[in-house]
Amino acid sequence: MFENKKKKKEVIAYIHTHWDREWYREYEVFRLRLLRVFDHVLDMLLDDKIPSFYFDGQVSALLDYLEMRPEKEDLIRMFIGQKKLFIGPFYCLVDEFLTDGICFRKNLEIGLKIAKDFGCEDFIAYLADTFGHSKNVPSILKEFGIDKAMVWRGCGDNIPSEFVWDKVNTVNLIRGYFMDIFSSDKTVEEKAEFLKSNLDKIAEKSGDTLLLPIGADHLDVPDDILEQIDAVNEHLTDYTIRIGSPFEYFNTVKFKHKHNDELRDNSKTFILPGSYSSRMKLKQMNTECSYKLDIADKLQFNFGSNYDNSIEYAYKLLLQNQAHDSICGCSTDMVHEENIVRYKKILQIAETIIEEIRLDQPENLTMTFKYLDKYKILEVERPTVDENSQVIAQRKGFPSSLLYDTNKIPVTEDYTTLYTMLKEFNANNSPSDILVDTSNIFNSNIRLEIEDGKLNVYDKSKCYKNFIEFVRCKDKGDSYNFGPVVGDTYEVAKIKSARVIVNGPLRVTLRILTSFFTVDVSLNKKSKLLNFKIKWLNLLSNKLWQVRFNFNNPVKEVQSEDMNLLITRKFDPNYDIRENLPQTKGIEAKTNFAPMQRFVWTNKLGVITKGLTEYEVYKNTLSITLLRSTGLISNPKNPSRSTPAGPPIEVPGLQQLGENTAEFYIGFFDVKDWANYVEEVYPQTIIF
Repeated sequence: MFENKKKKKEVIAYIHTHWDREWYREYEVFRLRLLRVFDHVLDMLLDDKIPSFYFDGQVSALLDYLEMRPEKEDLIRMFIGQKKLFIGPFYCLVDEFLTDGICFRKNLEIGLKIAKDFGCEDFIAYLADTFGHSKNVPSILKEFGIDKAMVWRGCGDNIPSEFVWDKVNTVNLIRGYFMDIFSSDKTVEEKAEFLKSNLDKIAEKSGDTLLLPIGADHLDVPDDILEQIDAVNEHLTDYTIRIGSPFEYFNTVKFKHKHNDELRDNSKTFILPGSYSSRMKLKQMNTECSYKLDIADKLQFNFGSNYDNSIEYAYKLLLQNQAHDSICGCSTDMVHEENIVRYKKILQIAETIIEEIRLDQPENLTMTFKYLDKYKILEVERPTVDENSQVIAQRKGFPSSLLYDTNKIPVTEDYTTLYTMLKEFNANNSPSDILVDTSNIFNSNIRLEIEDGKLNVYDKSKCYKNFIEFVRCKDKGDSYNFGPVVGDTYEVAKIKSARVIVNGPLRVTLRILTSFFTVDVSLNKKSKLLNFKIKWLNLLSNKLWQVRFNFNNPVKEVQSEDMNLLITRKFDPNYDIRENLPQTKGIEAKTNFAPMQRFVWTNKLGVITKGLTEYEVYKNTLSITLLRSTGLISNPKNPSRSTPAGPPIEVPGLQQLGENTAEFYIGFFDVKDWANYVEEVYPQTIIF
């Protein structure tokens, strides 16, 4: 009689390390650890102790290593050529919701160039640890000829191990990339039991072949990894593990299930949505740098200037800051202090390139990248006042013609008054339509009115009563998740007074004093956008600050900018996170907070922000986060997440005490015209 043995399922395991350049330790501290880890990996490859190593889908860690170990370059190139070491396609593993499409493309452009120069030919878009995934990523991958991706966070129960994500074959790492069991002190039997439990869960979503990552954050490879796998295989009755690469897995399995939307389902994995608003200063600087560096790049392309290397260097700095633990604001204070320095360097480079190109062009030349014939008002700084302009600010400094002229040196006598002016284009001699007093600011398109301590907004004749409120509440969370307090109620700012501070033919400004802060509301001639600037000294800890827009109807659908395109999200407006806080371990509360880039639209209202990157939907309101202050990287008592997401390191800088700013624009228009209005805030026109 023959014994009926069930065939074991094959498990293709790949050895890797996930390398955060900076997180709970600073960049240089982690880099010294990188030297030890990768030195050992190379030795193991050389001694055939491991067949291959997957280096996290990014090249920045390799470059960081080679800067300290240049003598290892030939060895690395050899292993890449032998397909024992896999790098790229990204320069850095950036967050997908806080970076725009221009930067995401630059990330691939730079990363692929470096990886191909090292001899790498095969590429998987490896996105294992990013906090959810943008629906616009697959189309960008296809632009660069990449047809494979690996993801984890954001995949719910309906996503199997293998699926087609908008025509890109994609692997869902069911149990994540954390598989450090082989580095533990557990017995072989305990390791086999742990692996069986995880492989059973992976098998539920897989076919006859499974994929198993071996590695974790900043983790070295055990010397006896092959022996351990052989020993564990002796105890596994349903599976056989062998070391291979993700490429083998892609070539083995079938991709049938289709998914064409974003991946932000947190029912199975944390997507850590509070990171959209942690350390808002980073988001604001990131937005400014992305915009100005893109303008500098366009100018050098159009005028044939030789700034290629400078632009790429600046983009590398920007991409380093866009790594998920950096731009998401969930690292140590020292890490983020270095981020601020990088942002300042990027602005120095971008602004210098713009000014140097200006200097080489004829006076009064205007360069427009799009919307050429649209009426517009632009800001420009000049050492003299133009008769047809409105001066809005002045400062002392050196004229650009001296600072950027290599044949001149500015001297004390050249230190003069510089004027920031508004200049009008395509005006056709039309009269000004703007007016302001202590209760109103309006033009022929839009009006803000202060009435009985409330802010009403008119879209021409239609009035939205008590439309804008500034609110705040308690936040017992951390850098990863907003932590609401059950029973907490929002405090609403009271309006105390208002006065006119700017009154000219091209712009008027009303300064409104509230119980929270001072708000300057400005309006330009003919514009449909009201501009709000807030500057305040924050003295409060553990708070969420928002601007709230009150509609007559529930907010069920929102469109927002994602990778420079619009996406639509649907919401249950009656969902209240405070009534759905997790009671069991391993759960992250579902939330009506969502990421945005510069623009969000609902119920005919468009909001364009200067680096405010989070909105919330509740009942008939849309709220934009102005500031979210907490004090721990990961709070083990966070009410919205029942297990830690990182170390409980105290980070006082996360409270963002001291001076803070916020700026946004609002207007009523058809969403199909959104790009025109964003262009008004982020002009694509340069005045020479």
